[in-house]
Amino acid sequence: MADQPRQQLKRQRLSPRASVADAAAGQEAEAGGSPRKQQQAPQQQAGQQPKQQQQRKPKAIVMPTPVRPPTVPTDPAAWENAVLLVDKPQDWTSFDVCGKLRGALAALLKKKNREVKVGHAGTLDPMATGLLIVCVGKGTKAVDAFMAMTKEYSGTLRLGEGTPSLDAETPVEERLPWEHITDEQLLAARDGFLGQIQQLPPMYSAIKVGGKKLYESARKGKEVERQPRTITVERFDLRRDEADRQSVHFSVVCSKGTYIRSLAADLGRALGTAAHLTALRREAIGEYSVQGAWQVQDLADQVHQLRLQQKQQEEQQQGAAGTGVAASGNGQAAAEAAAVQQTAAAAHKDT
Repeated sequence: MADQPRQQLKRQRLSPRASVADAAAGQEAEAGGSPRKQQQAPQQQAGQQPKQQQQRKPKAIVMPTPVRPPTVPTDPAAWENAVLLVDKPQDWTSFDVCGKLRGALAALLKKKNREVKVGHAGTLDPMATGLLIVCVGKGTKAVDAFMAMTKEYSGTLRLGEGTPSLDAETPVEERLPWEHITDEQLLAARDGFLGQIQQLPPMYSAIKVGGKKLYESARKGKEVERQPRTITVERFDLRRDEADRQSVHFSVVCSKGTYIRSLAADLGRALGTAAHLTALRREAIGEYSVQGAWQVQDLADQVHQLRLQQKQQEEQQQGAAGTGVAASGNGQAAAEAAAVQQTAAAAHKDT
């Protein structure tokens, strides 16, 4: 029995690593974690947050200078980070505009269409015209900043007639008297829509409720419960012409998320009649005006011209390279011929 402790001590001396490992395992079991990890973890000072919990400040987005008519960047690399001011034509969707420009830019940048990132800062309905800000490449990072800016619109609404889409895209299904409405009543009703108000989004919109877009339900004749949204109307000017008292022309400055169709229909309800939008044009987004915007086809043509110039330069470079190779070959042949002549002359002299 006395020899047993000595043998254990001898084994411990012969295997010190095992003893250290056993001791470490015991500490880990008691502490519930690895002692090595505990030693490597940096000591946190009082009141200091761990690195993974520290909030990082978002990087500031530097907006590219918008491309305005009549000139465009000649360097193809500039189109990898670009903002384009475009005047959307009537009956075009915002997606149509992006697709047209994406195709032109894909040829210039020598990429496939799907490889050219193009987005817009705020949808315009097909019926509407006006400013559409199109962002390309890294410029798409600025989309949210553009969308947050105030918008200015001009347009026309028609009293006494209501449509399911609240604009002229669907047939008139409701007719109510409107002849009794005076200009004073019109302006008094308008005042109720100034400032911060609650607005119910239209059924004909891309807003999702329950994972489904509202317009999908609207086309099936279904009404879906929606939640009102807070918007701000900074200015809402109205006027009527004596020749057509049923039509009301307006100019409005409003916040992001405002549906002008809903504003027109709600104004009609406030007057005790119906109303729908018959014309709409976006005049400005923040400091950017439609007056400095491109026509879609003009911009696409400019990009196409750049591509033609690019191809001509490439062909000239290839031609110059081919001429250089030919000249080098001719020089080598001449040198070889001269060497042959010298050899022949030397042989003739020896004879």
